[in-house]
Amino acid sequence: MFGYLRVEVARSLRDPKYLALAVVAPIGFYLLFAGLFGSGQGNEGLTQKVALMISMGVFGAMWAVLSATGPRIAQERSVGWLRQLQLLPVRPEAVMAARLLAAMLLAGPTIVLVFITAALTHGVTLDAWKWVALLALLWLGVTPIAALGIAIGYATNAEAAFGILYGIYMAISALGGLWMPLTMLPSSFQTLGKLLPSYRAADLGWRLVAGQSFDVTNVLFLLAWGIVFSLVALYVAGRVEHSR
Repeated sequence: MFGYLRVEVARSLRDPKYLALAVVAPIGFYLLFAGLFGSGQGNEGLTQKVALMISMGVFGAMWAVLSATGPRIAQERSVGWLRQLQLLPVRPEAVMAARLLAAMLLAGPTIVLVFITAALTHGVTLDAWKWVALLALLWLGVTPIAALGIAIGYATNAEAAFGILYGIYMAISALGGLWMPLTMLPSSFQTLGKLLPSYRAADLGWRLVAGQSFDVTNVLFLLAWGIVFSLVALYVAGRVEHSR
């Protein structure tokens, strides 16, 4: 499994879409939005430059895990690569676990690079333990999104996977309060936004940095989304395997 994991990580790092959307885009958006609104107030009473750092960390991490799962799985299905893997001494469960781990590994550098950008360009400072805790929370917070990517990869073809996932990605980013505080949206959209895993992942970080009490509701929502997406991924993958 670890050999397969190395292959998956190396392939993603050479993917220009990963570099553009998971690394360059969140840093670029952070610099743009923080430059325009950095002195304003963001989510949970934080300054925008700090709230946006957390938002863009989640924003980039989500695409990192999506790009390493959905489009790649769909493409591998179309060229028969998954069928070839069945001939190797690697269990299907190990392949899926390695793919999930590879996706999560790719999320880490994205979050760290956004943190570095915020610190260097806008003077964001936190206690050392908060940097570490924030990285861990955001990293784990996007796990349900990786499961969603796997489900879409097995459910769609290579042509549709990227478009579907990119549309979902942009929708849950905007509605989840990653681009602007939810308080700026209509009340119905605020209610919807608080249900999304993107908001719940970011809120873990916003509350930590703001010094607010830990909200277990965020964890429960993320666990629920993770279970739902994982069950869908297992069901769809099973149907694909059974149809061969």
